[in-house]
Formats: sequence, structure tokens, C-alpha cells
Amino acid sequence: MQPKNSLVRYMLDRGHSVFVISWVNPTSDHADKDFADYMKLGPLAALDAIRDITREEKANILGFCIGGILVTATLAYLAAIGDDRVNSATTLATMVDFKDVGEIGVFVDENRLEVLRAHMEEKGYLEAYHLQDMFSMLRENDLIWSFFEANYLRGRKPRAFDLLYWNSDSTRLPAAMLLWYLKEVYLENRLRQPGGLEMNGVKIDLSKIETPVFVLATSEDHIAPWTSIYPATQILGGEVEFVLGGSGHIAGVINPPTERAKYGFRKSDTYPPEPANFLTKATEMPGSWWPYWADWLEAKDGKTVKPRKPVNRGKYKSIEPAPGSYVRAN
Repeated sequence: MQPKNSLVRYMLDRGHSVFVISWVNPTSDHADKDFADYMKLGPLAALDAIRDITREEKANILGFCIGGILVTATLAYLAAIGDDRVNSATTLATMVDFKDVGEIGVFVDENRLEVLRAHMEEKGYLEAYHLQDMFSMLRENDLIWSFFEANYLRGRKPRAFDLLYWNSDSTRLPAAMLLWYLKEVYLENRLRQPGGLEMNGVKIDLSKIETPVFVLATSEDHIAPWTSIYPATQILGGEVEFVLGGSGHIAGVINPPTERAKYGFRKSDTYPPEPANFLTKATEMPGSWWPYWADWLEAKDGKTVKPRKPVNRGKYKSIEPAPGSYVRAN
């Protein structure tokens, strides 16, 4: 990404201290890591680190797509054990009801699950290109045939496009986590069921979440249909702010507040049970959803502090300026 369309840069400029989890790309050594391990080694470990570094007891957290599902499950887990260290949460393109997963559902059923299980038996993970190919096939004209025509048939060099470059940065997935997620969450829709899932030995219930949650969906999302994200307004137990942005899974999220922001968004003060009724009540807002979200977030914060600088504190050592040399293009 570039500074001009970086959500991290935007929040830094608004005075927030931003921490980002850099996920390991799994190998065979991680074959047995499950969804609860991702919670313990991801959000929970990050919250511990943030508290140690900043000396703040609470933090705001954000998750995108499956990261948002992890955030939602983590909130329910923390609610179950009486841990209130999350001040607010934000989920982007995050389904909570998998009754209708849209077009991607053609790739997920019991038979394919068994094929996946057999495929991953030797290596212990799913290769990154499988996911990339699957998502590309959902939008084959834009993500496959347009490049075939322009690059292969016409011999044109692909133009630099940061969103697609970022989108192509896929990761492998460990077998245990992926099989559990597809079975329990996708096929059996247990996330929304009270006590339907167990995380780290604790049954979770989304209705017990009292943490304020900002939920963003996008109207043309082919990976996480907004109608399967909207039920968060009915399921989560605390305050929910639902916003429906324009465009799709990535372009609708990466929509910075420029003079000519590409897409507006819709918001409402009330959330009827049916998504279609939300559309009739919602107000259309011009421009990016980023400032609206930032205002919502800052209203949940306490007092402001002087801008923080990276510090070496205990086991947390500063390595180099963000985003790190390993993500920079040469």
C-alpha cells in the first residue's frame, strides 16, 4: 500500500498508536495449530504486548475478513472469562451468519472438505495459491481473463496496481485451523449459535459480547456478502454501529478520504431484523467511511496523550521503522 491509501497511516495522522499483527506463514511445523491457537498467539498475545509497551489497560482492536471472525470469537471468549481489556472492536467484511455465504459456497461442502483433508495430510497446510485461485475464479473476468487478454494475447506489461499487489500476497493455512473453520463455522454455522463453538476450552456466545463493535460491510462484496454481515446487529449483545460501504471486498475497505473519494456509505440509527429493510431506512453519506469510523472510535476513547515513540521495553525491542524492509518493493 501507499501512504495516501493506508488506513494505518491515516490513523497515525489522527494521533493513534497503531500495532499490527504480522502473521507467520505456516509450514508443516504448524499443521496442528487450530483456531484457538490463532486467538492465543494472535489477538490475546498482541493485547498483552500492547499493555506492556504502552502501560494502557485497554485497547481498540480491528480485524478484516477472517481476522474479523477471529476478533469476534475473541470478544466472546473474553466475555466468557470476564476479561474486559478490549475498549472497542471493529470488523471489516466479516460474516457472522453463514447461512448464505454467496458465490464462495460452491467451493465449500462436505466432499471438498474430505478432499482438502487428504490433500493436506502430507504437508500439513494448504498452499497459498489455492486460495488465490479460488478468489480469482469468483471474479474471473476481472482477475483472470483481463490479464490473459492484455498481458498474454497483447503482450502488454501489467501496470503497477497496489491493491492487486496487496491482494495477491496470499498465505498458507494450517490443516487443523482450516478444517475446523470450514466445518464448524462455514458448513455448520456454529459461530452465531450460543455455545456452538468452544475456544480454548470455553464455550462462547456472541450475545454476551458487551464491547462496542463497529461493523463495516460493502455492497458488492463477493467473498463476504453484506447480508451475512448485517446479522451482527441482531446477534451481538452490546452496541453495534453498522455501516454499508460501496464497492467490494477490498476496494470498498481501502477507500481513503480524498477530495474524490470513490465510494460513499450508508448508515442508520436503527437496525431492523431484515437487511433489506435496513436499505429503506439508511441514509446515504458521501465520501469515505474512514472519518466516520474514526470519529466513532475516538468517542469511545479516554483522554489523549502525547504521541508515542517506539521504545525498547523488556522483551520488546525496536527493529526498524514500519512497515519493515520485508514488505517494501525494490
